[in-house]
Amino acid sequence: MSHAHAGPRGASVDARPEVYTNPIWRYLVHAATIVDLELRKLRRDPSELIMRAVQPALWLLVFGQAFGRLRAVPTGGVPYMAFLTPGILAQSVTFISIFYGIAIIWERDMGLLQKFLTTPMHRSALVLGKQLGASTRAVSQAVIILVLSWLVGVRLNVGWNVIAVLILVILGAAFFAGMSMVLAALLKTRERMMGIGQVITMPLFFSSNALYPISIMPAWLKVVATINPMTYLVDGLRGLLIGAGTHAVWVDALILALAGALMLALASYLFPRRLAG
Repeated sequence: MSHAHAGPRGASVDARPEVYTNPIWRYLVHAATIVDLELRKLRRDPSELIMRAVQPALWLLVFGQAFGRLRAVPTGGVPYMAFLTPGILAQSVTFISIFYGIAIIWERDMGLLQKFLTTPMHRSALVLGKQLGASTRAVSQAVIILVLSWLVGVRLNVGWNVIAVLILVILGAAFFAGMSMVLAALLKTRERMMGIGQVITMPLFFSSNALYPISIMPAWLKVVATINPMTYLVDGLRGLLIGAGTHAVWVDALILALAGALMLALASYLFPRRLAG
């Protein structure tokens, strides 16, 4: 009798979709679920993207056009507006991702994060989903910047290169969003997170190659620029959009991917212990 029932039960287990039995599929579906939730938030309130586009627009229209007339920055024969556009794009990606930790702390305060952590979802799948969710905002921002640069007369290589550009944007945003989540786990309050975000964004920007090439920096700043991940995001975008990168694009992409993986590991370790604990 017992064997008669064991057969159908075993058959029903085997008939389950692969997503429930394959741990890799289950991990990816969990991460994709978090990305989908982030996309739903973005669709409900797209005004954030419009507001965050104001600052890069001012950099392009005011700073870019003014410094372009000075001809004070050696750009290798490239018009300064074209040289600057990848830097402003990287700045926009960095700034929109670096404050992502504030949303994480808000979710903790509302009890949403604790609910996620009580599910069977793997912690790193939650963090990866959040990183990629932040990347969707950065991709939207990148499209706005590229359209804006075209409207002001900047001509970039945006054929099939745009796919590689968006991949670099995703890698860069995933790294900075992961770093923001690590900071959120350590700082724990939105006020502290806002303060530290404002403290680190400008040094990241000015110590990178976003506004000027590394070759004109003083020796100490060259060292800082070399270890600044934003430098590699700018360099990769500059290589793709105007063919003026210092490294091969795959080198920039690999560095950003490794840095993003490090943040994924750190945030996955800190999340249950420090932020939601």
